[in-house]
Amino acid sequence: MSDFIIGVDGGGTLTRALLVSADDREVARAEGPASLANPSKPEKAARVIAAVATDAADRAGAPLPVEALHAAVAGVGRETTRAGVEQALERMGLAKRVRVGTDVEATYFDAFGDHAGILLLAGTGSVAWGRLEDGRTARVGGWGSLIGDEGSGYGIGLECLRRVARSVDGRGPETRLQQALIDFIELEKVEELIVWAHDATKADIAGLVPVVVEQARAADAVAGEILVKAVEELEGHVLTLLENLGPWQDAPRVALAGGLLEPGGPLREATERVLTRHQLIRVDFQPHAIRGAVGLARQLLAGER
Repeated sequence: MSDFIIGVDGGGTLTRALLVSADDREVARAEGPASLANPSKPEKAARVIAAVATDAADRAGAPLPVEALHAAVAGVGRETTRAGVEQALERMGLAKRVRVGTDVEATYFDAFGDHAGILLLAGTGSVAWGRLEDGRTARVGGWGSLIGDEGSGYGIGLECLRRVARSVDGRGPETRLQQALIDFIELEKVEELIVWAHDATKADIAGLVPVVVEQARAADAVAGEILVKAVEELEGHVLTLLENLGPWQDAPRVALAGGLLEPGGPLREATERVLTRHQLIRVDFQPHAIRGAVGLARQLLAGER
């Protein structure tokens, strides 16, 4: 009988699986393509997750099914989508116990377990997720690229494109972002941004963040304004979550996650200053969804969830 568990981080860029032994020893890792869940085709995400989890098991020579698997998957915020991915994974026989949840919840679990706190996540997308002392939870943001993702990499990239377009038209101030984008994307003229943006993925647009950061450091006013606005949006996520969940018995601890907020990330220091100004306690620990997924798989094995 297998005594292994698997945690999976299924994101919009990569899918990672971590195989852990019963004594909490890391045994094997594997990576694969994105497994962002499509509400109309949940089995597609399940197939990617299954392939990566199987790869991790094969690397260690671990037999399937393992005892428990928790998959933290981007895009499963709706119950129907989450259940669809979970049911598809159950049919594949990867584990005796299978659970699917959001990547945000797994990252939160890595930071706080079942205790109170707030997670602010800003990577390609953005969301704030919190738990009060009485167990109530709430989310702010996480609405996706069409109607949300303020303060995210995608939001910064999209605002960069818009500000360049306004500058070219004369509706906005001049900015070095125009030439920087042409050079970065390797275009011949700025009008080609129309076609590029039409064909670009969410990750492509979020990939423009380094251009904005570089120009902000070079004192371009427009680039600087874009980053300031992003931090203000993230501040709004946290303050709204504080109000929606409150009153709090104690000032909540706040964990920062995602590429924009990890140590050395472009919005890290400014966001830390905002938290200090609001007398919020920042957690030094850097949470990750895959570790949280392993912890949730362990709970699943113990019958706690």
